[in-house]
Amino acid sequence: MKKRLLALTMVTCMAAAMTASAEVDTDSIETVTDGKLTVATSPDFAPYEFYAIGEDGSPTLAGFDMALAQYIADYIGLELEVVTMDFDGVLSELQTQSVDLGMAGLSPDPKREEAMDFSDIYYEGGQSLVTIKDNADKYNSFEAVNDPDVSVGAQTGSIQMDLATENTPDADIISLPKVTDIISELIGGKLDAAYIETAVAESYQKNYPELEIVLDVPYDVEGSAIGVSKGNEELLAAVNEAIAAAKEDGSIDKFVAEANEQASGETYEGLLDSDGNVQ
Repeated sequence: MKKRLLALTMVTCMAAAMTASAEVDTDSIETVTDGKLTVATSPDFAPYEFYAIGEDGSPTLAGFDMALAQYIADYIGLELEVVTMDFDGVLSELQTQSVDLGMAGLSPDPKREEAMDFSDIYYEGGQSLVTIKDNADKYNSFEAVNDPDVSVGAQTGSIQMDLATENTPDADIISLPKVTDIISELIGGKLDAAYIETAVAESYQKNYPELEIVLDVPYDVEGSAIGVSKGNEELLAAVNEAIAAAKEDGSIDKFVAEANEQASGETYEGLLDSDGNVQ
């Protein structure tokens, strides 16, 4: 599993967290590394997590999940460390309790509850079926896509993969590790359609106007939660308290707005190389 350890310094997030009145007993919270909050993420899911490319070409980890991660760390009084990996790696690291939190646009799927605990919902979203504009009239229903001759993409280990299997079981379902791979295959004509989280699909549309959201996909839990290392009740309580504070003081709305603005600029989605550069 390819990983890169990153320390984040987000001044705006720290300022927001400092305005909250934290009543968290940090000494009672056990983490993987003393004094640190270790968060696993998959930076290919704008506007949740991605790399914003600066004027000098350098990548900076961004997204409203990352801003919220910094807020939570500051609120609890811990130093934030982020480990980047593919999405299925986030699930694995949580299951082995190698990290404290997983933040990657996670939906609180009951199937995952044996491997992790879930925080309260911090962002309400939806799920979409996506294709390209030239095929929008052709692949605009589950019936049209549910065909062995139709290739349908979804991210490995994701809720979207479950939705693909549930709604279009007869399609040629293709599992890909990163959303960027799915977008590339759609644009290149190797995929006919794909299941993508709505906010993520809308973010990609800004840079790839040929993409078309053709269908809202029904899903019982339309929202994102944070995966918490199983059984760490003190940490879970502190995370939920921080989420409530971030909602109350307007920080989450601010983080989402800022992430959407950043995602409309030059971005990179995926893992960096061993030197911390865009691959």
